[in-house]
Amino acid sequence: MAGVSHHPGCHRTLMAILATLAALGCGLFPTGSAASVHARQAGPRLQRRAIAPAASSQPQWSPSLCLSKSCVTAAYNILNRMDTSVKPCDDFFAFACGEFNKSTVVPDEKSSVSEFSLLHDELQVQMRKLIDSPILDDDAPAAVLLKKYFKSCMDKETIEKQGLQPLHDILDEMGGWPVLKGSAWDEDAFQWTEAVFQNRKRGYSDSHMFSFSVSADVKNYSRRHISLGDTSLGLGRKYLIKGFNDSDVQAYYNFMVEMALLMGAEPERAKQEMESALRFEMMLANISLPAEERRNASKLYNKMTLDQLSQLAPIVPWVDYTNKLLEDAGHQVSSNESVNVNHPEFFKNLTGLLQVTPNRVLANYLLWRVVKGSVSQLNLAARDVRLKFYGQVYGVTEHKPRWKECLGSVLGKFTIGAGSLYVQNHFDQESKTSALRLVSDVHKEFDMMLQEVTWMDNVTRERAVEKSKTISYYIAYPDELLNDTLVGEFYENLTLSDDNFLRNKLNHSIFAVNYSYRKLRDPVDKKDWRRHSRAAVVNAFYNTVDNSITFPAGILQGGFYNNDRPQYLNYGAIGFVIGHEITHGFDDRGRQFNAEGELQEWWEPETRDRFLDSAQCIIEQYGNITVDRVDMQVNGITTQGENIAEQRRHTDRAPRLRPLPAR
Repeated sequence: MAGVSHHPGCHRTLMAILATLAALGCGLFPTGSAASVHARQAGPRLQRRAIAPAASSQPQWSPSLCLSKSCVTAAYNILNRMDTSVKPCDDFFAFACGEFNKSTVVPDEKSSVSEFSLLHDELQVQMRKLIDSPILDDDAPAAVLLKKYFKSCMDKETIEKQGLQPLHDILDEMGGWPVLKGSAWDEDAFQWTEAVFQNRKRGYSDSHMFSFSVSADVKNYSRRHISLGDTSLGLGRKYLIKGFNDSDVQAYYNFMVEMALLMGAEPERAKQEMESALRFEMMLANISLPAEERRNASKLYNKMTLDQLSQLAPIVPWVDYTNKLLEDAGHQVSSNESVNVNHPEFFKNLTGLLQVTPNRVLANYLLWRVVKGSVSQLNLAARDVRLKFYGQVYGVTEHKPRWKECLGSVLGKFTIGAGSLYVQNHFDQESKTSALRLVSDVHKEFDMMLQEVTWMDNVTRERAVEKSKTISYYIAYPDELLNDTLVGEFYENLTLSDDNFLRNKLNHSIFAVNYSYRKLRDPVDKKDWRRHSRAAVVNAFYNTVDNSITFPAGILQGGFYNNDRPQYLNYGAIGFVIGHEITHGFDDRGRQFNAEGELQEWWEPETRDRFLDSAQCIIEQYGNITVDRVDMQVNGITTQGENIAEQRRHTDRAPRLRPLPAR
């Protein structure tokens, strides 16, 4: 859900409470009026009393008391989060979520707790029971891979026994990490491009100097192209641009130095050479595009041939460089290959930076990124060094339980296999069908709102309605996940063992990148089931280039959705999330793409200007919020997409009231 899981605890349930609190109390209140909320301030004790019919032309319906297990559980969970000592008209958030905030303790291994994270914890327990078990003769091929990967991660004895030697072997094969080799390192033999190729061959990222990927052409979505962009940094740009002496940057520097020391570097050499490597990374950050300027998709679309790119950034042998990254995927290109360069100025500045940076600094930086990318698969001593860094920057001061770390890695890397295993054991077709109907109902309401907004001209409105009606739904899971043969075929080129965690991780990375790069010449199939198979995920998504919304099976449970409870609860909870995701198609980013998901300006100038003026108000509104506990100000620009989706319901009409299905 485009970052929705970062919201505070039960923030996402606020609208659900407004719509359903009366029903949860005793099922008697036909609307969530202020009067009825005040009537329940005295406490959450259930009472039954008669309500006189309101003098209104709106439809009325007879309330009923639901005492099923699902209803009672839902009522308990909502009431248990409320602070009824607070008047809802004084502070509705405190009223609705106050007790949750008071009673919830964020574990040391987490940086936050939310409804999403709590539900994810439940999903992890479900998945652990399926994966943390012996391999059986009748296990599906994908299930075997998941179990092997998990087992290799859980094999702490072997990992500790191997220590840092597997990483030392890899670094030596790549020419050695200068900070470890000292004067024995051969600077003349080093070429940074060759180091990138070595990363690609061995399963490490090939985007440490600049990003390289195969993606859909957003102006012609039927085809793919090579996309080149700013570097993938080891620490976020927003930190690195603060300077070497910033406390968070110093924590990152200490991480670098302590890992070098752990690997056997001399203390003074480690300090000096890691500082040089860090200062190079800071320069990469400074020539990268700020996140605030990456929201304009047109600005990131700059097509040119490799020959033209060679004139912009002549320091890279572009045809040879591209062919070496693509050769294992079976492709070759020529100088007239058309590529998209997200940020041309970056490559111009990178050329100058590479020309003045010594090979030793480049090698120390690139090999540091290999070391950093290996820590999760190494022994406890290495992970303890990283934990100190996490504690300073992210507030995480304890390791997760090992099984959670391992399961998280499995769920993140094997989305199709994990999704198949999850839906075959923990989801039913009836819930999928009911959820689809719910999505359709909320979508119809959104379309009616489009017809009534007063700031949109008729031409733009027609195009907006067309785009809305074209939105595709991907609910719960694609049926192909129930076919073990199809799922197994997806992983047929992946080989894993059950006793070499680092090698398994690298093998999977090679497999995943090859899969992506092989698609360079393939037409884009928006409905390809493999694109919509992230079923074991507690989140929701809007995809701009697909013009689609996805609600995985993982979120269609718990407080968000339950097919065995009255549907008004689901409309209040997951229904709010559905409206949020649909609105992303028309937020500051989504509005840049047309009904086919292609980058195109389809708004009439006056309406576009009115939208941007209103968006600026939201930017300023949220940009003026400071969180006192951490003395941090909200970035109104980078959060505007989420904030627009949260404040979507602004029309001049009174809300319609109509009965929702009871079941």
